[in-house]
Amino acid sequence: MKVLLVGNYPYDNAISMHIFAHALWRELASMGIDVRLIVPRPFFGKLKPAATGIGKWLGYIDRYLLFLPLLRSAAAGADVIHFCDHGSAMYCSMVSGKPTVVTCHDMLAVRGALGELEEMRASRFGVYLQRWICSGLKRATRVACISNATLEDAGRILGRSDHLRVVLNGLNYPYQPLAAGEAERRLAGIGGIEKPFLLHVGNSHPRKNRDGILRVFAQVASKADVRMVFAGRALGADLMQMARELGVDGRIVQLVEPDSSVVEALYNSALALLFPSRGEGFGWPPIEAQACGCPVVASDIQPLAEVLRQSAALHSLDDEAGMAASILRLATDEEYRDRLRRLGFENVRSRFLTSRMMEDYVAVYREAAPENKV
Repeated sequence: MKVLLVGNYPYDNAISMHIFAHALWRELASMGIDVRLIVPRPFFGKLKPAATGIGKWLGYIDRYLLFLPLLRSAAAGADVIHFCDHGSAMYCSMVSGKPTVVTCHDMLAVRGALGELEEMRASRFGVYLQRWICSGLKRATRVACISNATLEDAGRILGRSDHLRVVLNGLNYPYQPLAAGEAERRLAGIGGIEKPFLLHVGNSHPRKNRDGILRVFAQVASKADVRMVFAGRALGADLMQMARELGVDGRIVQLVEPDSSVVEALYNSALALLFPSRGEGFGWPPIEAQACGCPVVASDIQPLAEVLRQSAALHSLDDEAGMAASILRLATDEEYRDRLRRLGFENVRSRFLTSRMMEDYVAVYREAAPENKV
């Protein structure tokens, strides 16, 4: 079987999606499957590389006009076309006659366009774009949803679920416990990181709830000498002002877009990953942290409760005092910390290994194109 993977446009700032597409390509190739990965090439987008403003519109020309000949040419020689991000689902109508698989990471932007999520509310063009995406998801031969929560949203919104399958994410990078001294070596050149510290990996989109993180951290910092490390996108001016008002700005360290080896070292060194997200399709950082032995304190929203089960300290979004209490307990109760570490390891190793994810995707490919063999 020949599999064509279609990844994201380089300037769309979807870092996790780029990592995911390359992980699929790497793992399929290691399984001996004939696989090719293509992405829309920047042409007009090079004039102003950006995911917003004029750069976004130039990128649309690259993605929806200039990319089509390459896509159709590559699709002609493939048995299955796998669109690695549902944001590319509209391409399903452009490769008619070919079996298509789309990975649906969440329906949050669609729900925002429908007015269900205030923090994800879309512009007029955004509403049109999400409708176009939904049209593509309806046309796909199979849609791989990364959680049951995402599948439920997709089935409800699309009005059909017969072609939906759950394929839980696996690790996109071989996160693991590091040998003694290795984490310290990797972090040695980064100023301000002192143990103990809490960690958040992600961006400052409202649904990531970094304002809640600051409030929880302020409660912890009032009772313990601890720091807060934000890895990913930098905090905006509004969040930094909030940190100053809470009196914790001097205890915050920011690492902008660190590579995976540094993130791995952070997971290995942190007291806990603090992940009180308001909305996810799955949530990679919690299982990445658990793979490194880092306890997780998170919100109990449906996708995170599904992914983490009993392996993390889960609290309702409005229970910030409870999150702070769990962190303080981790700092003082070694038995509790060891239990969450052990449960985290078991959760990842039993459910989220990359090999299991790839077996599930191959099964979906076989469903989509049963006349071909993998």
